[in-house]
Amino acid sequence: MTISIFNNIFNDAPQPWQLGFQDSAAPGYTGLVTLHNTVGFYLIVISVAVFWVIFSIMYYYKSIAFPSFRLLYLMDEVISPTLTIKVVGHQWYWSYEYSDFISSSGESIDFDSYMIPESDLELGQFRLLDVDNKLIIPVDCHIRLIVTGSDVIHSYAVPSLGLKLDCVPGRLNQVSFLAERPGTFYGLMNTGQNCSEPMVTNHQIAGNP
Repeated sequence: MTISIFNNIFNDAPQPWQLGFQDSAAPGYTGLVTLHNTVGFYLIVISVAVFWVIFSIMYYYKSIAFPSFRLLYLMDEVISPTLTIKVVGHQWYWSYEYSDFISSSGESIDFDSYMIPESDLELGQFRLLDVDNKLIIPVDCHIRLIVTGSDVIHSYAVPSLGLKLDCVPGRLNQVSFLAERPGTFYGLMNTGQNCSEPMVTNHQIAGNP
């Protein structure tokens, strides 16, 4: 320690369990200590703000994982479907089958859905979106879709209904949904293609509950 002529005691040597810096005896060291204290102050303010946000989210929203897991479970779970529809993806069209309904000939009702060529579009129809045979589904009913592919992997997607799943040849995937209102819901289109994934042309879906 050093005692100045003004009877101030300066810490010029390390001390046991010392938490602070030694006292400055040069302008450069004084600047270093000042910079350290200034930066440390702002770091403390930022840390307090960040921890406050984190604890607020955990307290009020019970962590982001819980609502996301709940939504993922509800969207993935098939709940007592009222109607089951089989969907088969082809390179140029979709095939639908109402498995719960039998025609007069004793066979299930099925049909193919092709995208309407641009030359055959009528006023009000959408290019690369409208099809010749639309899938008709009831409103306020739990619908189960069982999808697969006949040749390559396709992607069945209707954004308004929250649907997007792969149609894999030799494998069955399923998804359920409920349409809350009537309307015409179109499949997603990327980069001029008609499937949800940019693979081929003339390959679109549309629903009309």
